[in-house]
Amino acid sequence: MSRVRKIAKNTTMLFISQIITYIMGFFITMYSARYLGAEGFGIISLALAITGILVVFTDLGLGTLTVREVARDKSLVDKYTSNVAVIKLMLALFTFILTAVIVYLFGYTDEIKVVVYIITGSTLINALSGIFYPIFQSYEKMEFQSIANVLNSSIMLIGTFFVIFNNLGIYSFATLYMVSNIVVFIFIVSVYIREFQFPSFNIDLGFWKPTLMMALPLSLVSIFSLIAYRVDTILLSLLKGSTVVGWYSASYRLMEVFLFLPGVFATAVFPVFSSLHLSSHETLKLSYQKSFKYLAILSIPVSVGTTVLAPEIVLLIYKSAFTPSIIILQILIWAIPITFLNYIFGTILPAMNRQNVLLKVTFLSMIINIALNLVLIPTYSYVGAAVVTVVTELFIFILCLFILSRTFSKVRLQDVFFKPVVASIIMLLFLLYFKTNLFLEIALGALIYFVVLFAIRTFQDDDWDILRQIMGRK
Repeated sequence: MSRVRKIAKNTTMLFISQIITYIMGFFITMYSARYLGAEGFGIISLALAITGILVVFTDLGLGTLTVREVARDKSLVDKYTSNVAVIKLMLALFTFILTAVIVYLFGYTDEIKVVVYIITGSTLINALSGIFYPIFQSYEKMEFQSIANVLNSSIMLIGTFFVIFNNLGIYSFATLYMVSNIVVFIFIVSVYIREFQFPSFNIDLGFWKPTLMMALPLSLVSIFSLIAYRVDTILLSLLKGSTVVGWYSASYRLMEVFLFLPGVFATAVFPVFSSLHLSSHETLKLSYQKSFKYLAILSIPVSVGTTVLAPEIVLLIYKSAFTPSIIILQILIWAIPITFLNYIFGTILPAMNRQNVLLKVTFLSMIINIALNLVLIPTYSYVGAAVVTVVTELFIFILCLFILSRTFSKVRLQDVFFKPVVASIIMLLFLLYFKTNLFLEIALGALIYFVVLFAIRTFQDDDWDILRQIMGRK
């Protein structure tokens, strides 16, 4: 199977699973937000934000490092699996203790503390599943991760309806995360044993230090990125309260839905980029440039369309109690095109063993993000937090593009953006003047966008060559 077809196969599997997952996630978010209200939903979102930052200490870049090294040398699979498993168990215990200390120091209510502890426990179980995901990824067998994603969401959806039907409280919602992650962990372990046999536990303490040192830049990148992404929620909770967190998180959840597209793409191409770095720099450059084109095409209409349709989307999903979420969504959604392209940088730099560059960029972006949030949130509340998110993503994009243009390959941004922007403007005019059912507006807007793209010859001969390879016709 060619590289292009492998990428297509894995991207398709992950894409389908993520579509199913996000459809179910849509109903989970909608019904849980309506049932819990802005304050209760804010507490759950706050707990997810806190654990979302601290969970990085359960991995410390070991997952990404495992993918890269095993993709290059399959004989390392048992060595990485057994040693990383022990390291992660120790890190999980450390993370739980750290979470308890931080929550105590922040002085949160007992209710918030209990929810944070439950969700932290579920996150640690999910981190243990992360011992095996990198092996599947390095062997380019993404179907198992895809099934796990769907299984997790299915349990969460069924559990959400069960909790609401039985009129249970916020602790029950938090427990759903624990139950779903336990089931997924059992599934992942059973699949791994069937596909690769149980790893031979050859613990090599001499392997730990150099491995952790290699993973350190990757772990710091994750830490800095997660702080930059989640600190706004924590600051809003401390300065403005749980209700504001609920409004902000409701819009953030909708914005995050679209991030599965670059996430799936990055997961599929990372092992390929890693091997191309050793075998073919020209092919790597071509893949890098094409990635810009395709992700720009997918992301720009999302921002344009969501800005226009935000009032209808928010009121349909969350009802009038979340009206402040409309303006938040209209701002946050403009982080989408920038974030899509930033995924390319976050994939290709580690693949080229240049994670130190990514580390410096994410550290600077974290500092900027925290500083701007501290300045803007006290005065502008959730609007300030949303603006800071977009500005932070833009800073990362400009800096990474500048570095890679000088040292690796230049990308002509006018060629990347011009035609998708033209098609998006035409779609925008349609959405402004054609008002009917929301779902019909979305479907017709997407149709018009892609018809215009084809009409102005956005796709060249090499794009069709890639498509033919994906379809197995070349």
